[in-house]
Amino acid sequence: MDDKRRLILDQALALVDERGLAAMSMRAVAERVGLTSMALYPYVGGKDALLDGLVDLLHLELGTVAGGDPTDIDWRDRLRAVGRAVRSLAHAHPSAFPLLLNRSAAGASASWLTAALRGILHDAGVPVGEVPRLARLICAFLLGYTTGEVTGGLPRVRDDNGIPQPAGEEDHDPAEAPRPGGGAAADEEYDADLDDLVASVENTVRTKASKP
Repeated sequence: MDDKRRLILDQALALVDERGLAAMSMRAVAERVGLTSMALYPYVGGKDALLDGLVDLLHLELGTVAGGDPTDIDWRDRLRAVGRAVRSLAHAHPSAFPLLLNRSAAGASASWLTAALRGILHDAGVPVGEVPRLARLICAFLLGYTTGEVTGGLPRVRDDNGIPQPAGEEDHDPAEAPRPGGGAAADEEYDADLDDLVASVENTVRTKASKP
């Protein structure tokens, strides 16, 4: 990504993080980078193109958060890692994150999540014809769940006493890496959902293998 374009997109994302998506305009972004609104167009086009650029930037960050995709890591661990990276990204950029559901992918890096999921499913032994469908299903869950979580569209997760856990509450060992907001019960529920996704993939592989 061109350095100037990256700077503009970084500032646009920072603006959305601070003030919400409704506050983003070409003028507001231009002011942050010391340019006129017209000077942005050669780098990011109009506002629609700028929003597509944010989608591209979010996918770039997702790939960074998830790390590499080495073949020597078991596909189950890779799937869980991607799932946690998606949730981490959602909590890092709650105002911008819904763009990943609401706008078409823009730019080569915007296919990162789909490509990562397809690679994982291939390594799991999912039949080639089933990979696109299963990748869409998993992608829909990851993006839909985390978008609902950060926008308040999902019911609060309750603890063992039936009390809703406030967003941001953390009960983890301080020595552990920080987890997204939502409390320990929400973390455990999400991890259980990722285990269900792994089990679903394993079941697909077993079912297809048992058919003549």
